[in-house]
Amino acid sequence: MKTHLLRLLCVVGLLAVSTAHASSPAAAISPAAALAKLTEGNQRFVAGTATHPGQTGTRRTEVAAGQHPFAVILTCADSRLSPEIIFDQGLGDLFVVRNAGNLLDDLMLGSIEYAVEHLHAPLVVVLGHTKCGAVSAAVAGGEAPGHIKHIVEALTSAVSMAKKKPGDPVDNAVRINAKLSAASLAQAGSIIGDAAKAGHVKVVAARYDIATGQVEFLP
Repeated sequence: MKTHLLRLLCVVGLLAVSTAHASSPAAAISPAAALAKLTEGNQRFVAGTATHPGQTGTRRTEVAAGQHPFAVILTCADSRLSPEIIFDQGLGDLFVVRNAGNLLDDLMLGSIEYAVEHLHAPLVVVLGHTKCGAVSAAVAGGEAPGHIKHIVEALTSAVSMAKKKPGDPVDNAVRINAKLSAASLAQAGSIIGDAAKAGHVKVVAARYDIATGQVEFLP
């Protein structure tokens, strides 16, 4: 009982501290401005002119006092994709949630809700990528080993829709999967759904090309 109480008090304290810091006027940024920052950062990365901001000892000290991420990124665990690098951002700028296939489940949703509700992040990006192993396995079909089969099963809807479209079924599924998750997030419960309806938060889908480094924001 004492252990559970201590854990609860720690969580409550963490939320209170995070909320206090995130509500700072200096952290305020519009969804459109946040999207522009990501776009500009990716353009620098693609051009080979990345500035690597927010990676100094001074920045490390600043974020130790509290975090104010301006965007949440739900993306794949693929080692060729690192949001802070491809968007040319620094410590404390992005709240990143990752798993194979950038899938949305209750745990991922809870993490994103935390960033929106308590850290006041104004932008949520669901980022898929080319040559995704999880999506490729789902398109190929067959029996996946171990718990990988749960990932493949979760991609069934996107793959089914992708196979009905002309073009590369894997790339189609990557795009559809990101868009389906973004649509679900925009309507997910009162935390994100209400914030999106009020215009405080924007939820978008995107596709990263691992060969060119380009991020394409999907309509």
